Amino acid sequence: MRIECEHAPRHLTIVERRPPWREDLGPDWTSSAIARLRYNATDKSWTLYWADQHQRFHTYDRLPPSQGIEDLLTEIERDPTNIFWG
Repeated sequence: MRIECEHAPRHLTIVERRPPWREDLGPDWTSSAIARLRYNATDKSWTLYWADQHQRFHTYDRLPPSQGIEDLLTEIERDPTNIFWG
């Protein structure tokens, strides 16, 4: 398993990648979104989102937007609600 970060102009997405585990599913690694950090240029803040089972993102309302991403990364690592790592 690998944890990676995909980036776009206004957000970062943390993804979990797993190697192929059954030959009949093919040689590709699977990918599941864990969290998204979205940047708001107006107030220069980052907001944390969590991914549901359909890979749709929802605001994580237990943490306010932050000027830096460190607080958001710490919350993902702590995962007090088990919403990120299960």
